[in-house]
This record gives sequence, structure tokens and C-alpha cells, in this order.
Amino acid sequence: MTALFDVILPVFLVVGFGYLVCWRRWLTEVAVDGVMRFAQNFALPVLLFGAIARLDLGANYNPLLLLAFYSGALLSFALGTGLSFYWLRRPIEDAIAIGFVCLFSNSLLLGVPITERAYGPEAMLGNFTIISVHSPLLYTFGITAMEFARARGQNLSVGGVALRALSGVLHTPLVIGILGGFAMNLLTQAGLVMPEGFWAAVRMMSSAALPAALFGLGGVLYRYRPEGEARAIAMCCCISLLLHPAVTFGLGRIFALNLAEMRSAVVTAAMPPGVNAYLFAALYGVAKRVSASAVLVATGLSMLTVWFWLAALP
Repeated sequence: MTALFDVILPVFLVVGFGYLVCWRRWLTEVAVDGVMRFAQNFALPVLLFGAIARLDLGANYNPLLLLAFYSGALLSFALGTGLSFYWLRRPIEDAIAIGFVCLFSNSLLLGVPITERAYGPEAMLGNFTIISVHSPLLYTFGITAMEFARARGQNLSVGGVALRALSGVLHTPLVIGILGGFAMNLLTQAGLVMPEGFWAAVRMMSSAALPAALFGLGGVLYRYRPEGEARAIAMCCCISLLLHPAVTFGLGRIFALNLAEMRSAVVTAAMPPGVNAYLFAALYGVAKRVSASAVLVATGLSMLTVWFWLAALP
């Protein structure tokens, strides 16, 4: 019970406060969009920039950690897409969007604060290792899959579709923050020393990122009330909240990940789908109702499932 009340509940109380504020109309949708725009376009990229700039790339980039997490993610995508297409009889574009919901866990907005509260700030190195390739890899993968599905019957080259997908990913603020962090990391190793005032500003901006993002997440979730599509929503919840962390946990044991890596990988895998999963569906205008409802329902259910995974971890 301690993990539920001391680790998970504070994070979801901030999300719930944002939900309450929008429900009571104490903030307009425009104001909530402004909070989320600040968090996603500025504060969170700075947070990632600072974290990755100071990572020990040699010590923290264990390929087995990434393999354990992303094997579970890609298996979740394959299962979600396959079941949507063959079982739910959805068009292939809908199936890919639903698969993306199963693929894209909320690694940053929920995974980082829950890991920090459960295990302390020093336990987040594995989280940031995963996050450093999360958006670039999964967005490129998802967009490429969707573009190939939409290009059926058209005379488009593989390279052209992949290049179009990669170009879109490289223009997103989170990816820019990640790439900037890698560049600063390499420059620091080469002897560049930035003044303390610079890092103080980075810390100030970073400290606002997660509270603002969690509050804004609650406001955004208020708009996405669950409607119909019960089988698809239940499937997304089971795959993202149970299958992904189970696969990651099993592979982590097989790969003999150390305790810190196992915690980061499993907690991140146990997170519900992020709002970006809905934004991906909205970008292509497919399966929007399923995506929005699955994000909302899975976020609520994750209070209990994350509690289970925290108890399962040593």
C-alpha cells in the first residue's frame, strides 16, 4: 500500500487536479493548450537536453536494456495491429493507429516521476537512456508504417517514404531537445565547459516541466471521454499495461539486467499510452475515438497495474 499512496497517488493527483480544473471550467481549453504547449515544446525538451547532456554514454547505454524494452514495445505494436486488422476487422490504417497506442508508452510524463518517487533521482538514468531514443525511434517506425499503408498501389520508393517520415520526426521539439543533449554531451567530453549560470537556467526550466505537463495532461484527458469500441479499448489496455511490461520483465531476467536497469525498463514499459498516441491517430484522421478513449481508460487503470509492477520488482 505504501507504493500506491506515496509513489503513484501524488503523480495522479496532479493529473487529477488538471482534470478537475477543466471539468469545472476554471481554465479554458485554450489556456490548457497553452500549458501543454509550454511543457511539450519548451520545458520537456530542456529537461531531456539537460539529462542527456550529463549522461555517461558509455556506462548507461546498455544495448540489452534497450533490447528488453523495445522488444516488448514492438511486439505490442505487432499484436495490437494484427488483432485490430484480423479480429476487429478494422482497415489497415486504423489497425496501425491502434497498434501505435499499444506501442507508445507514456515514458516521460508518467514514467519519470513515478520512477523518481519510487527509487530516487539517481534511479532515472535508465529511464533517460530509453527516452533518448523513444520518440525518434517509435515515431519514425509508426509514421513509416502508416505511410507505407497509405502508399499501397502508388509508385513510391521505400527510401522516399522513410525519408518523409524521418523529416517529420526531426522537426519535433522533444527530438530536438534529445539531439541537442547528445551534441552538448559530446562537446563537454571534448573539453567545452559551460558556465554554471547556464546549467542553473536549465535546472530551473526543467523543474517546471513535469508538474506543468502532468497538470496539462489532466486537462487534455478531460476532453477524451471513453465512447464505445469496448473491445478495442480493452485490448489496448491489456497489451500496454500487462503484455509490454511482462515481456520486458522476462527479457530483463534473461539478459541479467542490473537492479537499476530492470526498474527503469519495467516501470517505463508499464506506463499507459501517452497522449501522443492520440495525436498520431489525429494526424492521419483514423481510429481517433479508440485512441483517445484507450489513453484515458489506460491512464486510470495504470494506478493499479503500476502498483502491481512496483510490487513485482525487487
